[in-house]
Amino acid sequence: MVVIVDYGAGNLRSVVNAIARLGYPVTVSSQPDAVLGAKAVVLPGVGAAGDTMASLAALGLIGPIRQVIAAGKPFLGVCIGLQVLFAGTEEGGWRECLGIVGGRVRRLPNGQKVPHMGWNQVKQKVKHPVFEGIPDEANFYFVHSYYAEPEDRSLVIGETDYGLPFCSVLARNNLVATQFHPEKSGEHGLRFYDNFLRLAS
Repeated sequence: MVVIVDYGAGNLRSVVNAIARLGYPVTVSSQPDAVLGAKAVVLPGVGAAGDTMASLAALGLIGPIRQVIAAGKPFLGVCIGLQVLFAGTEEGGWRECLGIVGGRVRRLPNGQKVPHMGWNQVKQKVKHPVFEGIPDEANFYFVHSYYAEPEDRSLVIGETDYGLPFCSVLARNNLVATQFHPEKSGEHGLRFYDNFLRLAS
C-alpha cells in the first residue's frame, strides 16, 4: 500500500487521484503505524516548511518518517516534502527540519518574481529510473519561493533555472524528492509517479 502522509496540508486529493489513476492502491493517513507499515510513502506539501515540521511533530510523524527512510523503503517528498528533508530552512528565520539530507533551504534570489509559479524545465543531471520515458528538459509545474541547497551536489539528479540553477529533483538510494508537483505536471508528472512507484513493486 502506498501511504500519502496527511499532516493537514492541502493538495492531497490531486496526489491521491494521480496515484490511483496509475492503478496503485493508495491511502491517506496521519497515523504513525500506517506510515511505518507502508510499502512506499509520499510526503506532499504546500505552504511553509516550519509549519509542516510543527504539524509532523504534533502528529508524532517525525520519527516514523526517519525510520521509513532509514529502513530503505521508497520515499517521495514533493515540494515542501523535499524542503523538510534538509537540516533547516531560512523561511521565517531559521527553522530546523528533519536533517535527513545535509544542506539548507534558501529564498529564491532577488530580481525574480516570487513565488516561482508555473511550468519550467527540469534538466536531468544523472540517469535515474525515475526519469525513464521522460525527455530531458521536460516541463514540470512549480509553485515555491524557497529552494533546497544540498551539501552533496551528487544527490542532485534534476536541476531547474530560475535566477540560478537549483535542485529540482534529489535522489539518494530509496529517497527521491522533487521541488515541482508531479500531480500538476500532466503526462510527464504521471510518468514520474509511475516510475517512482515501480521502485516499490
